[in-house]
Amino acid sequence: MTQAGAPPETPGPRPGRLKVFLGAAPGVGKTYRMLDEGWRRALRGTDVVVAYAECHHRPHTEEMLEGLEVLPRLHRDHRGMEFTELDLAAVLVRRPAVVLIDELAHTNVPGTGNTKRWQDVEELLAAGIDVMTTVNIQHLESLSDVVEKITGVPQRETVPDDAVRRAHQIELVDMAPEALRRRMAHGNIYAPEKIDAALSHYFRVGNLTALRELALLWLAERVDETLQRYRAEHGIGGVWETRERVVVALTGGPEGDTLIRRAARIAARSSGGDLLAVHVTRSDGLAGASPAALAGQRRLVESLGGTYHTVVGDRVPTALMDFARAENATQLVVGVSRRGRPARVLAARGVGDSVVEMSGDIDVHIVTHERAGRGSGPPVPGSGLSRARRICGPVAGLLLPFLLTAVLRAGAAAEALGLNLTSEALLFLVAVVGVACIGGVVSALLASLTASLLLNYYFIPPAGRFTIHGANNILALVVFALVAVTVAAVVDRSLRLSRRAASATAAAETLSSLAGGILRGEQEVPDLLERTRRTFGMESAELRPRARDREAAPAAARDGSGRASAEEIRTPIGEDAELVLRGRALPASDRRVLAAFAAHLTAAVERARLAEAAAEIEPVRAADRMRTALLAAVSHDLRTPLASGWAAVSSLRSREVDFSPEDREELLATADESMTKLNRLVDNLLDMSRLQAGALTLSLRPTALVEVLPLALDSLPEAPECRVAAQDLERVPDVLADPPLLERVLANLVANAARHSPPGRPVTVAASVLASRVELRVVDRGPGLRPADRERAFAPFQRLGDTDNTTGLGLGLALSRGLTEAMGGTLTPEDTPGGGLTMVVSLPAAPAPARDVLT
Repeated sequence: MTQAGAPPETPGPRPGRLKVFLGAAPGVGKTYRMLDEGWRRALRGTDVVVAYAECHHRPHTEEMLEGLEVLPRLHRDHRGMEFTELDLAAVLVRRPAVVLIDELAHTNVPGTGNTKRWQDVEELLAAGIDVMTTVNIQHLESLSDVVEKITGVPQRETVPDDAVRRAHQIELVDMAPEALRRRMAHGNIYAPEKIDAALSHYFRVGNLTALRELALLWLAERVDETLQRYRAEHGIGGVWETRERVVVALTGGPEGDTLIRRAARIAARSSGGDLLAVHVTRSDGLAGASPAALAGQRRLVESLGGTYHTVVGDRVPTALMDFARAENATQLVVGVSRRGRPARVLAARGVGDSVVEMSGDIDVHIVTHERAGRGSGPPVPGSGLSRARRICGPVAGLLLPFLLTAVLRAGAAAEALGLNLTSEALLFLVAVVGVACIGGVVSALLASLTASLLLNYYFIPPAGRFTIHGANNILALVVFALVAVTVAAVVDRSLRLSRRAASATAAAETLSSLAGGILRGEQEVPDLLERTRRTFGMESAELRPRARDREAAPAAARDGSGRASAEEIRTPIGEDAELVLRGRALPASDRRVLAAFAAHLTAAVERARLAEAAAEIEPVRAADRMRTALLAAVSHDLRTPLASGWAAVSSLRSREVDFSPEDREELLATADESMTKLNRLVDNLLDMSRLQAGALTLSLRPTALVEVLPLALDSLPEAPECRVAAQDLERVPDVLADPPLLERVLANLVANAARHSPPGRPVTVAASVLASRVELRVVDRGPGLRPADRERAFAPFQRLGDTDNTTGLGLGLALSRGLTEAMGGTLTPEDTPGGGLTMVVSLPAAPAPARDVLT
């Protein structure tokens, strides 16, 4: 199942272990390194066999095979050519301890079983056989588009990243770009005739440097995941400073931009440093966070290359430190408190002081800003009374009545004001109410008891004795105590309501952040799992199949060392799965927020299932659309040449008209032209239907472009060869293609270019070599195509710019692209410099008979 931050479970017998030798480009020595590792293990007594090793006729690599057991390959005929593939069945029968298999991203010849070689490797791993294999960074599925932008070469063979990430070991086989180019120039990688083209295209220094950086960064990310998993499995909470990770705490206040930029500068000082911004959705003594301000700060963080996170926590310092430790942060940036001096005196110490005390081995930067100390108002308690109020309340309950008694007993003030017992009782009542506002019910009761005793002893006659005379005095004392308790109860209730409001605000902010993430496109299950893990500060979050017989209540398990391991919190996701959070215990209020995350995850899982179902139905819908379009188009386009030919033949057979030899010849020519059009149309329709059904039979063999072009031009009606200018066709190597099909591709492209070229401007057909492929360009000087219309031009039954239905079905370009891709090539449109359209046909070059020379 999909997971975030947790290792995959491996129930049952131990599967085989996978080791991948990762390279940034061809020729860095992956196969040599794999064989060297095979030799090392064989000398150690391990049963090692070579199932597939592609040495590319390199003598040093071939020497490494000598002495190792090499299994025979599987021979298969495909499209008139013989190919050799990995014999999976032979490996399973031989069942070695370790098997060496080259080129993990290779596509198998149809009829050998699995479509891709990485699927063969997975079968061997499932059988308990260890596998060592090789792959280049450009073949990873997530990076294929990036590599194409860098090198200009599309990657046709890819392997899912997950198939490589699951490897127990990934070893980078690295080589500096200059050294790799020297190796290329010495003939150690490609044949001599390919060296110049390779050095000037794919193997440029800039390309190799970019590919090398991609490989290093991808591997560094994988190493970081492994490190995080190791720390989680072993309960390591300390910071390992393998990479600088700077966490900046945001409150949504105006100082946020200053803190973000300061943290970004700290992260930038170390190459590869990460910037993480976090907002704790719980009151911390500051004004409520503005959603607009937080949104702006999120944009600033992301523009600086950082990531933004929202977490839930009862106490801000604890939540910050939990998040920082979960992310293995090395530095934490917080701002100086915006509270004024009175608020700081009455409240507990600020977030910065608490974070410094709890930081341990995490460096804390307390950054000053222009808003420091300019806040107003007392703090809003985060959880009950602050520690300062809990201490000051009882002290005031004891001392304040004694101080008031001392003042009133002094005599001068009381006599001057003419105070009586009622006035003195009211003053004591004010003191008790003040204590109740500071310290709550307990402090109020303590103050009322102290004040009652002092009032009775010193001010109610007879003074100096604890006696009460008169019902009014008794009533006054009872009311005195009731008022004090009532005021304290109201204060406590207001604090509880304040806490609930803060909790509700926190939940609302978290859910708002979740909704915003979904609106920004974070709807994939892995994204939601990672957001859930970080929001609640957990070690891992994953989806597991629901165990019907397992209790849903969380329980803290113990590991083999007897220590209490992280607690697991389980929440149902649909009918068959459950969300498992591993880490700290969650309070009830957070579990309600977790339920909302679970609901979004349920919807995401359901969307994924529906997407899979839609993907299975899409080929059927596409075929249905094709049949509908075919029937609509055929109704006219087949009828036109058929009617013309029928009319010509009927006229010739008529005995009522005596045609002259010239008229008879013209009718025969019309019939022949109509039948030719009809035959070409039927051939295109049949080939298109075969392409759609995947039943087109090809015979690939080395083909010279200089021999195919004249045949393609001869098949075009009214297209004399003088309208085509050929360039460099004889200077490029043969291509691996089916000659008749390549002839049809060229004929369609030349006919399309000639139709749009202005009179007197010939169509140019030029060829060049790029790495191991040959590019054929058909260039016209016509009006060209807008970028938005380029893909539409390759759709069947499309005639861009036509105003009638007399120009054919519009299958030419669609069929040309389909035939080209069936031969392992590509057909892409480009702008012609100076105006016009260039169709680029890229085909693999035929294998050269000459062997590479190693120096």
